[in-house]
Amino acid sequence: MAVLEITWNDPRALARALTLVESGTPEGQALLRDAFPHTGQAFTLGVTGPPGSGKSSLINRLLEETRQRWGPLAVLAIDPSSSFTGGALLGDRVRMQQHAGQPDVFIRSMATRGQLGGLAAATADALLLLDAAGFRTIFLETAGVGQNEIDVVGAADATLLVLAPGFGDAVQTLKAGILEIADVYVVNKADRPEAEQTARQLQEMLTLAEKTRQRPVILCSALEGRGVAELMEVLAQLRGRKRPTRQAELWRRRLRQLYCEQMLARLPEEALERAAHEVALRRANPYEIVESWVRS
Repeated sequence: MAVLEITWNDPRALARALTLVESGTPEGQALLRDAFPHTGQAFTLGVTGPPGSGKSSLINRLLEETRQRWGPLAVLAIDPSSSFTGGALLGDRVRMQQHAGQPDVFIRSMATRGQLGGLAAATADALLLLDAAGFRTIFLETAGVGQNEIDVVGAADATLLVLAPGFGDAVQTLKAGILEIADVYVVNKADRPEAEQTARQLQEMLTLAEKTRQRPVILCSALEGRGVAELMEVLAQLRGRKRPTRQAELWRRRLRQLYCEQMLARLPEEALERAAHEVALRRANPYEIVESWVRS
């Protein structure tokens, strides 16, 4: 499969390519090498927030507006994997069903597979391939794992934090750091009576936390469409000031991961199993083993 064959208007070829990339196959790695020179044009919007805040519903509402303004778009939705079975529901195609069959909308779900931070290990690679395929807008929806879900900052050009009315202990949320990562805040489900109070509380917290940087807080209803026009204008402004340097940390992590994978690939599986067994029995020192392997 040649990278030039992978375009936004051939979803089957794109889906196969993403599967190869996500599986870490040599063919997938070759595709990524060929795809990289064709990237750098897409605007990636990270959409994060606690479970139940309505991230998928909000994206679903934004898809039609985004298609009309900026053409073909993709949604990369990260779903959490089960700690017991390793499986994931991958239910975003169901929540966005009305757009899933449209020719200029591509929706892909990925499982975290134990990865922390709200993203999957292959997120950077998948975004790269979607960029090379010609999508100029990519929604990156995180897994909704909670307050430490901040890896999306490095993966996206801009970040949208979605909160539901009555989002809990405001002080604890601020201390946890999730409020520090966003470029724009959306209080979703604005049809609820406590929504305006939540928006005011959030704005006050942001004002106290930062005196120089004022970030917008928008009341929105994915159900009714309230606030969507205002949010689209903010997104248009964010598109005009993409910051590629935000992705430096993501690529630094990916380089480390690739390097570790290459190092491990050079070691026989038997040696790894034997070393793990010896360390578990306290008959070997793991740090000494790693140092000897690196030296050799």
